[in-house]
Amino acid sequence: MRHFQSLAFLFVSIFLLTSFAPKDNPGAVVGTWLNGTKRGHVQIYEKGGTYFGKLIWLKEPNDPETGKPKTDSKNQDPSRRSRALMNLPIMYNFKFDGGNVWSDGKIYNPEDGKEYNCKMTLRDPNTLDVRGYVGISLLGKTQTWTRIK
Repeated sequence: MRHFQSLAFLFVSIFLLTSFAPKDNPGAVVGTWLNGTKRGHVQIYEKGGTYFGKLIWLKEPNDPETGKPKTDSKNQDPSRRSRALMNLPIMYNFKFDGGNVWSDGKIYNPEDGKEYNCKMTLRDPNTLDVRGYVGISLLGKTQTWTRIK
């Protein structure tokens, strides 16, 4: 009998927790995030129902040799290599899929000058998994970002 009561309590608890859990929130990803390398802050924002991100802080914003602000020197397009990294848009066109997932976006990595397909998953209000990949999501790498308070 005790086993049945414990099991019934567990099912009722799960039902109540899921019944009152917050509904999907497309804007939950909006904010400022410390990237996985801990060398940059990315501000994610919404524009027209789509989500974007720009680089707003760098641990080392200036080139150590010249003392000048770092530029997008590794961009594959030579005409873009003189762009400043600060405020550079690096995330584009994410769409909210529900269930704390934003997909169909692109992420630009200024460290290698390449753009990747990308998907974001909000694990909890302050933890964001950002997965960049080529082709299919299985062929990629995930960074865990932390919300800046």
